[in-house]
Amino acid sequence: MGKIVAIAFAVLLIAIGGVWTLQGLGYLKGSSMTGSTLWATVGPIVAALGVSLIYVAVRGPRKH
Repeated sequence: MGKIVAIAFAVLLIAIGGVWTLQGLGYLKGSSMTGSTLWATVGPIVAALGVSLIYVAVRGPRKH
């Protein structure tokens, strides 16, 4: 159950990061975030965190 929740949260992070990136770059209009360098920077970072979370969730705990 925990793995599914982690993957769902990671997909959400990737989607949010993508939207923030597109808004920051000016491709998605209609927000105060549109054209802002901050969101063009924060978006890919959030998306990368989502990708990292998927990697950790799928890989599972390391066994010694």
